[in-house]
Amino acid sequence: MQTLGTCLWFDDQAEAAAAFYISVFKNARILGTTRYPEGSPRPSGTVMTVQFELDGHTFTALNGGPQYPFTPAISFMVNCDTQADIDRLWEELGAGGTEVACGWMTDKFGVSWQILPTSLLKMMHDPDLAASQRAFSAMLQMKKLDIARLEQAFRGA
Repeated sequence: MQTLGTCLWFDDQAEAAAAFYISVFKNARILGTTRYPEGSPRPSGTVMTVQFELDGHTFTALNGGPQYPFTPAISFMVNCDTQADIDRLWEELGAGGTEVACGWMTDKFGVSWQILPTSLLKMMHDPDLAASQRAFSAMLQMKKLDIARLEQAFRGA
C-alpha cells in the first residue's frame, strides 16, 4: 500500500479534474468517490473527494472551496522518453491551460505540470559543464521542450 499521496484542493471541480487526468494518462483509474453528508460545510450529496491513480501514484481531489488556489510553487513532473510522449502530454494536459516556459504549463484547472524529457536530466548531470550549460541555455528558450534541439545544443552542433 502506498503510504504517501497527494491531495489536490479544488473549489468544486474535483470530479471533472479527476476525469480529465485519467483521460490523459494511459495507466490511470478512478478509485472511489465520497460525498458530503448532511450537516457538512458543502451541500449534502455533492462530491467531497475523488480518489484516483495515475501511473501507480494515488491522488485525492477534494472539493474544499475557493480558499486555496493552486500556484506554480508546486508542480507535477512527468518524465518522458520520447518527443511523441512530450507532444501528446503537452497538447492534452495543456488544452485550455497556459504554456509557461522550460517545459512548464498550467492546466485548465490551474495545476502546474513539468513535461520533461528523461534525457535532459542526463544532460544536466553530465560532467561536461559546457555541454550541460548549452543544453540549459537551449531549454530556457523553449516552452514545450524539444529533445532534438536540446541534444543538438548539448553536442554544440
